[in-house]
Amino acid sequence: MLKKIVGVVFAMMMSFQIFAQLNTQVLIRAQAKDAKFIGTGIGGALVVVRDHLTKEILAKGLTTGSSGNTEVIMNQAKKRGQSITDSATAKFIANLKIAEPTFVDIEVVAPVNRKNATINASTQLWVIPGKNILGEGIVLEIPGFIVDILSPTTHQQIKQASLKNGSLNFKASVTMSCGCPITSGGIWNADKIDVQAIVKKEGVKTEDLALVFTGQTNLFEGKLNIKEKGNYEILVFAYDEKTCNTGVDKINFVIQ
Repeated sequence: MLKKIVGVVFAMMMSFQIFAQLNTQVLIRAQAKDAKFIGTGIGGALVVVRDHLTKEILAKGLTTGSSGNTEVIMNQAKKRGQSITDSATAKFIANLKIAEPTFVDIEVVAPVNRKNATINASTQLWVIPGKNILGEGIVLEIPGFIVDILSPTTHQQIKQASLKNGSLNFKASVTMSCGCPITSGGIWNADKIDVQAIVKKEGVKTEDLALVFTGQTNLFEGKLNIKEKGNYEILVFAYDEKTCNTGVDKINFVIQ
């Protein structure tokens, strides 16, 4: 009889505990520094929400939606309480089942599909059961550029005799972390971004080279005079002095 009573009490306690848990929504966004939101167009940002004390993952997923309204985000002065997002702007909504105020860690990895440019950003906050955090939500800033060396390609083997006047042309794409375009004189101004290459041969630095904007969106190029055969490495970096955004890509190739 006692066992039955204990069983009933335990079941009631479990039912009460489950019933007491309230679904609480937390809206999370990732915004590229000096740019727009990271959403579907660039592959999204991975969001992970954990209970700080137990490290249990309470929710995870990708931000989805558009990068937002350029005019509102980049050109209009923002007043206190004014939203720069709309219903289509990229976000992830975490649905948390909690029974008491819970201190959580929020981690964002973005842009998740661009490994050489991926940045981890995190914050912490108390979440109160039944008190949703929506609207603008929690916004984490992602600094940096996405830099991709387009040519030469990784470990490309190039005949020295095939080089016109002994010169190798190389190209790199530089993009904002949200995928926003970099153009001459544009909102994201190619003329203000310093793009350079560091060249090594057989692991020893040989020279620094400047890349120039080609006039084509995001595309920069430079020339390397090849004097000897061997194993080469090019590291291309982008740097914006005003915003402090940076980005790097690196490849190796062979001159035969």
